[in-house]
Amino acid sequence: MSVDTGATQAVPSAGPGPTPGSRLGGRAARGPWILIWGAVFVCSWGGNQFSPLLLMYEDRQHYSSVLVNAFLGVYVLGLAPALLVAGSLSDRHGRKPVLLAGLGAALVGSSLLALGPFGPEFLLVGRLFSGATVGVAMAVGNSWIKELSQAPFDPGADRAAGARRASLAFTLGSGSGALVAGLIAQWGPIPEVLPFVIHLLVTIPFVVVVLRAPESHRSGGVSGPWWRQLRIPTASHRRFVRVVVVSCPWIFAGAAIGYGYLPTQLRAATGSWGLVFATAATVTALGVSSALQPVARRIHSATSARGLAVMVGLIAAGLGVVIVAISLQSVWIGLAANVVIGLGMGIGLVSGLQEVQRIAGSAGLAGLTGVFYAVAYVGFLAPLAIAALSAIVPVTLILLIVIGLALVSLALVLVSFRKHLPAA
Repeated sequence: MSVDTGATQAVPSAGPGPTPGSRLGGRAARGPWILIWGAVFVCSWGGNQFSPLLLMYEDRQHYSSVLVNAFLGVYVLGLAPALLVAGSLSDRHGRKPVLLAGLGAALVGSSLLALGPFGPEFLLVGRLFSGATVGVAMAVGNSWIKELSQAPFDPGADRAAGARRASLAFTLGSGSGALVAGLIAQWGPIPEVLPFVIHLLVTIPFVVVVLRAPESHRSGGVSGPWWRQLRIPTASHRRFVRVVVVSCPWIFAGAAIGYGYLPTQLRAATGSWGLVFATAATVTALGVSSALQPVARRIHSATSARGLAVMVGLIAAGLGVVIVAISLQSVWIGLAANVVIGLGMGIGLVSGLQEVQRIAGSAGLAGLTGVFYAVAYVGFLAPLAIAALSAIVPVTLILLIVIGLALVSLALVLVSFRKHLPAA
């Protein structure tokens, strides 16, 4: 197995595939990866459009803090199974049918969220479907982008292009969804309905787009019952377990605390502008993450865990700034915290995906990508745990303990810093 991050080779579907320098359906030489990039973008939009609305549901529906954070966390219950199942099924049956199912889940999810004024059960089930959507997009869409970002589909792309493009689709889509929803919630009409209707309108065309995209992987997978396909041998690789699994939950733990939980703790400082701050915090973290990702490959190293170690350190530092923001009730320090967290997210997503791609090889890329995101998204449950514990323990103390856990993770990553690299 190659040490190189471009080890995965695309397997063209039956029938003629594009040749180097060719055009696909009249599209320019940038390649067909842009089609799937757009699909991952709208799926990510649907997954994160809910984040800046937490304050709105607390204020207008008078839901408790625990229930509101449960809306945020239940997303993981839809996301994790989709991540674990969708990638392996797409390794067996191809990327296209599974990503189409993900787009269908996006349409169902936003339709249910638009019915939120009729009761919290619509929000809970809608969030489950939104989680499933992002799970499929991360496991299948990201792998498809990777495979379309190399020969024969895009022979001019560099080895890190797949990971960089995939992580940008996620962060830009997430940021766009949060921005549109947050602005409508603050100033627009029917804010509990309109953001989700807009997402439906931007998602529907991508069903046709994905149908027209070239299939890049149809290996047949493991013979026998479909559940045999769910076994992912590379998930037990020592580097994956001791470096990637130890570090990757902090990517989304930092995000969830920075732009999901922090706005609820600065209500006294933000007043009637709480939704604007929640939107600004989300867009700041995701915008910084997106801006950094094109250069994040320089921080990643093929011979060490430098990128993931830097990520955990930045998230820990960002959480420290969160504590200062809460203690001083400062909006500007809160935004600064999300800048630091965004830096960590950008490095962590690119470096984590590159680690996954060199460990997985060509056979199980989607499956291992799914496991990576499933473990990473465990961090999204952090606000729910903090909200539940804050009734008996001061929030600042809880956050100090969280920072301590991050530093323990950093120490474990450093122990295996240069160990267990995939052999050439």
